[in-house]
Order: sequence, then structure tokens, then C-alpha cells
Amino acid sequence: MVVALGCLGIGTAQAQSVNDSKFGKGLQFIAADSSFSLKLGARFQTLYQGSTTSGSGEWKDRLLIRRARLKLEGFAYSPKLEYKIALGLSNNDIGNDNPEMFDNANSIVLDAVAKWHFRPNWELWVGQTKLPGNREHIVSSHKMQFVDRSLLNSRFSLDREAGLQLHHTHQLGQMVLRESAALSMGEGRNIAVNNTGGYSYTAQAEIFPLGEFEGGGAYVGSDIYREESPKLALAAAYNFNDDTNRSQGQLGDFLSGQRDLHTIFVDAMFKYRGFSTMAEFARRSAPDGPVITTTEEGQVDETFVTGDAFNIQAGYLFKSDWEVAGRYTTYNPERETSLLAQEQYTLGLSKYIVGHSLKVQSDVTLQDFPGRDNGYQFRLQLEVAL
Repeated sequence: MVVALGCLGIGTAQAQSVNDSKFGKGLQFIAADSSFSLKLGARFQTLYQGSTTSGSGEWKDRLLIRRARLKLEGFAYSPKLEYKIALGLSNNDIGNDNPEMFDNANSIVLDAVAKWHFRPNWELWVGQTKLPGNREHIVSSHKMQFVDRSLLNSRFSLDREAGLQLHHTHQLGQMVLRESAALSMGEGRNIAVNNTGGYSYTAQAEIFPLGEFEGGGAYVGSDIYREESPKLALAAAYNFNDDTNRSQGQLGDFLSGQRDLHTIFVDAMFKYRGFSTMAEFARRSAPDGPVITTTEEGQVDETFVTGDAFNIQAGYLFKSDWEVAGRYTTYNPERETSLLAQEQYTLGLSKYIVGHSLKVQSDVTLQDFPGRDNGYQFRLQLEVAL
């Protein structure tokens, strides 16, 4: 596919005009008649990860391609109709590392969405993309402050789904307000079978009391743009997933039963002159109880992931483009699920060579499991984004 796209670009070069193509910005083309535009980008993350526990002392490690992505975006027919296509090419992107499962080609599609600016400050999105949930997930994996997202995100994120989204933005003086609503399938991305239960309904409200962040910085890890004045973002989101059969709503194992799931998110981000901090709280509940089946011994066999989590992180980006950051995350599943509670303490060190497009990141994490051996993890990652 990549070769074919490259040949297409070469073969049509005479009919296109290259616009502002440089490292980290992708290849950009605009049709000679201005009927469409195309920006082609690619990126990958090479990760070394090692871990041990205080009980065993055995060091387990691996080297892998954490993510490999191909992205196409631009406008079609009119600048009012934008599109985005994102493909995940690594095993982790696709969702499994079993070679026998790779015939499930539609797992490759991350985003395939059209965005229609039908009125000033109004947008209608149609297709598959991220739902308007927690800020940490809305921040692209290309623009994270740490090697990867927190435990809160891995347990409670809404991830991506196919559906409709309506977005609105308005301004009151310096203050900016955004509202989003989404109707989606309820079972995650790339579901090709008929809907099993009901649909998923998501609403989000966001406020910027001190005005917009530089360069869309409310959805970028670290204060990479070094805000000249204090900037603050506050948001709350709610998701109702009607009769889902996946353990985490849009993610997780497919279970033998169905439940209504209610998820709330509250988050805040602040940035000023190289300093940045972000805090999030998430809670998910199942009114009919999360447990589906138990064994003859009374142990939980199938359960939905319910409970709450809190994450807070902060960092300072020096003028040398080195950043030191810290993160604390606590995850508290409901007792009846029999899932393990956990706390994580993470210290990160990053070097931004060309912003988020070329960077080296590392972090060390203490994983505290109440009543069990502690875990220790070290990660080192190189990111290259063309």
C-alpha cells in the first residue's frame, strides 16, 4: 500500500503543487484545480521495555515496534469537507500478535472519518474516529508526555468507534467553549457484524477560561509551545453504552452477557512557560452489577471493568528541549469484580529533537499492588514522525 501511494504521488506530481512539505509535517499536495488536498504522513515508535518484581528479581524485557502508523488527511471537493484516514500497521496497532489472526484486515483501520463544516463553528463528523472522552486519549500517541498513556486510560478509555459526532465552538470574550456529542456502535472499532446490543451515547463539554492554547496545545503533551500566558482547559464527559457485551464497553474481551455501562470523565490541563500539568478522574458503573459468570468455587470468571481511577502528571520543558516529568495513577476496581487495584508512580525523562516528531523518551515506573509484590518497569522509546 505504501509503495502504491508513493507511486501515485510521483505519477501525479506534475498535476499537483507541493505546499509546505518539511520534516514532521508530511508530504502535502493540493490539486491544480484546488478540488482536493492530501497530506501523507508516517510515523513509528521503537520501544525497549524491561520489568521485574520485588519477589522474583527476574528481569524480563523485549524490543518491539510499539506503533507504526500511516495517515492521510486533507479536504475533498471543498475546504469545508475535511477527511482523515489513519492506518495502524504494527502488531500492537492491529490488536494481536497471533500470525493466524492477520487475515482480519479491517483491524488495520484506526480512523476513517469525514468532517463537514456546515456552518461557522459547527462540524458534523461521519465515520470512525476517537470518541470525545478523556483528554489523555484525545491527545495523540504521537504527542504524549510519557512513553505511553496511563493505567486510567487503559481501563476506561472510550477509544474509537464508527458513528456520528456533532461539534460546536463559541467564544465569550476571551473564554472559549466547546460542546461535542456522539452516537456510535457501542462495541469498539472495526466491528463488521450487526450491532449486538444498543448504541453508545457520548457528550462532552469543555471550557478554556483563559483563551485557546497555542497550536492546539490543549491536546498535546508537554508545553512544547511554551505558552507566553497561563492557559487552562477544563472538561467533563459522559458516556452511556446500552447493552454492550465487551468488558470495557468499547474495548476488552467479548463476554457472554450484556450490561448497561455509565462512564464519566473529568479533566483539567494547565500550561505556562514550559510547565505543564494534567489531571483526570474516571468512573464506570454497571447498575445491574458487573459480574457475568463465576466458577463452581465462586471465583469471578467473566466481569465488566467497573470502578474508578485518578491520574495526575506534571512536567517542565527546559529551553534545551529536555523535559523532566512525573505521574501518579491509582486504579480502584469495584470489589465484586475481583480485579486487582493498583497504584503507579512514574518518572520520565525526554529529549525533544524536533518537537514531538523526533524525540527520545524514557520512564521508570513503580507498580504497587496492595498485598502483592511490587513491580518495576523501565522503558526507552524513539519516535520518528515524517
